[in-house]
Amino acid sequence: MRTARVERKTNETDISVELNIDGTGVYDVHTGIGFLDHMLEQLSRHSLVDLTVRCKGDLHIDGHHTTEDCGIAIGSAVKKALGDLRGITRYANALIPMDETLSRAAMDISGRPFLVWKVDFPRHKIGDMDTELFEEFFRAFAFGAGMTLHVENIYGTNSHHIIESCFKATARALRDACTIDERKADAVPSTKGTLGGSL
Repeated sequence: MRTARVERKTNETDISVELNIDGTGVYDVHTGIGFLDHMLEQLSRHSLVDLTVRCKGDLHIDGHHTTEDCGIAIGSAVKKALGDLRGITRYANALIPMDETLSRAAMDISGRPFLVWKVDFPRHKIGDMDTELFEEFFRAFAFGAGMTLHVENIYGTNSHHIIESCFKATARALRDACTIDERKADAVPSTKGTLGGSL
């Protein structure tokens, strides 16, 4: 089983993450931000990655550090669980509708982190969460995991639907990209013979 545990403690947050890439989408998430919990539950359920998150953050300031650092920790756990990336499908994408909204995510789990974020929100907050923090989460997640990640909302008018469809699209892409390709289960999916940031 491809599993990992990551602990990250700073003056701003204290986080522990456990995940199982080969899970069934079981989650137990407590970040102190209700809407972030809801989105991380979507990430787990639709990727089939079992995910446990515990975070104590400086929410008396705002949600920025908690959101970003959870992204770092979860991404780092994905990277740790995947190891040398041997056998993975590597590339994947997903197009997800949610009512009036359509979003897509494309990823390359290559060790070369990058985020392209093309998502705008009609509202500045969803619940108590600033919508600008979602870009911070996805950037931290992509860089922690060592993946190239493109997320785009194609259209939509409801901010809740827009971000939820982005998380679900990312989850489905993650599920497919992490899947072992049985035709090359013993090989790293690169002509270089290695992945991990080399050009």
